[in-house]
Amino acid sequence: MAVYRVRVTTGPYLRAGTLDNISVTLVGMCGESPKQLLDRMGRDFAPGSDSWYCSHICVNGPDGTLSHFPCYQWIEGYCTIELRPGTARTICQDSVPLLLDHRKRELQARQECYCWKVYAPGFPGIVDVSNFEEMESNKKFALTKTTPRADQDDNSGNRYLPGFPMKIDVPSLLHMEPNIRYSATKTTSLIFNAIPVSLGMKLRGLIDRKGSWKKLDDIRNIFWCHKTVTSEYVTEHWCEDQFFGYQYLNGINPVMLHRLSSLPSKLPVTNDMVGPLLGPGTCLQTELQRGNIFLADYWILAEAPVHCLNGRQQYVAAPLCLLWLNPQGTLMPLAIQLSQTPGPDSPIFLPTDSDWDWLLAKTWVRNSEFLVHEHNTHFLCTHLLCEAFAMATLRQLPLCHPIYKLLLPHTRYTLQVNTIARATLLNPEGLVDKVTSIGRQGLLYLMSAGLAHFTYTNFCLPDSLQARGVLAIPNYHYRDDGLKIWAAIESFVSEIVGYYYPSDASVQQDSELQAWVGEIFDQAFLGRESSGSLTLVVRSKVEAIRFIQERDDGDWIVVETEGFPRRLCTPKELVKFLTAIIFNCSAQHAAVNSGQHDFGAWMPNAPSSMRQPPPQTKGTTTLKSYLETLPEVNVTCNNILLFWLVSQEPKDQRPLGTYPDQHFTEEAPQRSIAAFQSRLAQISRDIRERNQGLALPYAYLDPPLIENSVSI
Repeated sequence: MAVYRVRVTTGPYLRAGTLDNISVTLVGMCGESPKQLLDRMGRDFAPGSDSWYCSHICVNGPDGTLSHFPCYQWIEGYCTIELRPGTARTICQDSVPLLLDHRKRELQARQECYCWKVYAPGFPGIVDVSNFEEMESNKKFALTKTTPRADQDDNSGNRYLPGFPMKIDVPSLLHMEPNIRYSATKTTSLIFNAIPVSLGMKLRGLIDRKGSWKKLDDIRNIFWCHKTVTSEYVTEHWCEDQFFGYQYLNGINPVMLHRLSSLPSKLPVTNDMVGPLLGPGTCLQTELQRGNIFLADYWILAEAPVHCLNGRQQYVAAPLCLLWLNPQGTLMPLAIQLSQTPGPDSPIFLPTDSDWDWLLAKTWVRNSEFLVHEHNTHFLCTHLLCEAFAMATLRQLPLCHPIYKLLLPHTRYTLQVNTIARATLLNPEGLVDKVTSIGRQGLLYLMSAGLAHFTYTNFCLPDSLQARGVLAIPNYHYRDDGLKIWAAIESFVSEIVGYYYPSDASVQQDSELQAWVGEIFDQAFLGRESSGSLTLVVRSKVEAIRFIQERDDGDWIVVETEGFPRRLCTPKELVKFLTAIIFNCSAQHAAVNSGQHDFGAWMPNAPSSMRQPPPQTKGTTTLKSYLETLPEVNVTCNNILLFWLVSQEPKDQRPLGTYPDQHFTEEAPQRSIAAFQSRLAQISRDIRERNQGLALPYAYLDPPLIENSVSI
């Protein structure tokens, strides 16, 4: 009788072991072994919980061959888990009926578990967490049957809890499929990040204090014990024009600038207005021709609904901010108009205006930056889209699929953190309703409008930079570091795709891959055919400018560029799409998330609301009126608390390129992983060497500080 030796490995998580009965059966082409109880006491089978985290299983055959069976799953209840050897295979490479049936049954089970839900019209699809409660109550998934909640009003569980300033949707947090929920270590770390700061504000009476700040310096005392080098720099330089321009390049929303060749008709800035700022020997038209004039356009806020905070009406603006790249290579604000419609009631503010008028105009722009960044650049374009990528990966690709193995580490904890966000931030009377001038209704509007105008060009960093005309701006560290990381990811993905997809036909005939990209197209991008951007060609010079910008003469020729794919036809197309997904799940999220406390702890640099309407005349702003426009004390503190929490990645981190779970067992992909890690290490050395010479280091895209996935 042949003898096989089975070695089981339990994961390195708290309470990962179990005392439940675990049996194993080996299945081969010619039959299967009897069920064998795994009963050797040790770390695997020791007091823990009803759950068991199985990392992998190794089987030594009678001829000495070693087979690896990756698992890397929590196993709960009375269930059977079927594992294949670790060699990655597409459906085209499987011909054995038993294996094809296994793929089909695995995906059917996943699709029953991970169901789509519509959160709001115009939103990407999200995970339906209510399905997990039904699964827990089903004998198919557990020996002990729980009693499902009776049908209740959707908001019945949305309530205040002691110590929290906002309502929390409690039921949505109670049931989470074990393989997507936070580990005990990460959960504990998140709680201990929050409690001391929240309690400190509560004890000092800041969380409940309404009314204006008495003086600006009082804001320094909110986070007196949680200062960083960057937050201190922001506090000292926030009102300077040079730093205002710097944030468009290396702040937390470094994607807003577009180069202009001519001014849009809705911003009637003249050379007489800005000529003294440009200096002798040049003029506005000359600087436009040289490519030194840029625009940040917050058009999307023009129709955003407004909200009440502390019983008071709040206000929102949709500004246009014109900037100039001066001969010293510094980006400087030239003019600000606080609406999309020019006229007597919408003056153009200039650096030559009174200090308070100019500061208020810049603060209105910073408020618009906050709203567009938080809702669209950050939550929509990283969190929500990455959730849709994770869902499609779980639902359409089996564990043995090479793209599943590639993407799974970049989906870690994304469904959990987004569920937490919907339960605490996006819910009715949640934190968004407590701190922003547009509230939850404005959030719903802004994100749906943002997704409707989001293009494949926006999604792919090199294309976006070229389309926005910002490749030549000096000291644009986000661009420089981002392109290096994009290239490293692209090289890694190219090697993986090249190994498993040697031809166009191998991509086209992979029905699972096509179902995956099709589901992303339908659920993430809502099946929008017009998801390409518009390239505008002028006098044989190609300059990609967002389609919303207008040109009054007939010089422009409009050309449609590629949209989000609904089908993939070549390995090259697959590489580009996968590179963009991994980049946005990791590096892009780090760039727009990690610095929120740094740039927002000094509230006037990132006000979440404005209590007075945008000024319609010049010469009326004073310190008193400025303070009366900024958010009230409790609104400020609640928002800064949020900034602190989302900027502190809880424990149980996995930096970009770190793959402790060995999903790929072949030598070729393992070599590619090692080469990827080597490239990232060199990028990190280059970034740290550069940062030594900077007054304000830019470290948000330093690979060891980038999480593999959207997990906070």
